Amino acid sequence: MPDPGGDVRVKICGIVDPVALATACEAGADWVGFVFFARSPRSVTAAQAATLLRDVGPRSPQTVGLFVRASDDEIARVLDETPLDILQIYDTPERAMAIRAKFRRPVWLACGVATRADLPETCRVDGLVIESRAPVDADRPGGNACSFDWSLTARWPAPAPWLLAGGLTPENVEAAIAASGARAVDVSSGVEDAPGRKNPGRIRNFIQAAKGTCHSHRS
Repeated sequence: MPDPGGDVRVKICGIVDPVALATACEAGADWVGFVFFARSPRSVTAAQAATLLRDVGPRSPQTVGLFVRASDDEIARVLDETPLDILQIYDTPERAMAIRAKFRRPVWLACGVATRADLPETCRVDGLVIESRAPVDADRPGGNACSFDWSLTARWPAPAPWLLAGGLTPENVEAAIAASGARAVDVSSGVEDAPGRKNPGRIRNFIQAAKGTCHSHRS
């Protein structure tokens, strides 16, 4: 998770093809994410993720698996085939803690926010993914390419390391970091040409813009 004094860290999520994975690795992503939720246009199977990761070098980013209200058996089947470093959970805090205890891996809990009151005051897992609350008519959780008022997290006494997500793009990530105080960011649709189709140039531009904010703020 973020080092408060270091560079902004970046997660490229929803990877489904080898070009996107190679680009994220070469451009300096800190984490790469794989979605194990069938309703997502970025969904992959455990076998597909394992195949993608087979040729990645030893200095690759950490791998994050995204699960939505998944059972223990569903998670176990993925982990049997895919060497995930971190589990990103869309469920209750209690369920996230149970998953952490069972699988003995770091767990990030996704939190949808609309007001300052939605920001967690406590956290017993390893990290938080802070994004806009899913629209009422959404058929899947998460930011759904929508941002929230980034100033809500400014000076927030976060109870755990956290990533800013939802609606981020190469064009707005620098402003988002400045307004929110985030030291880590998570992007998926903001670097795509179409749902699930990552654009290598946008991946590179996003990472460069996010990591460049650290140096620009110091100069």
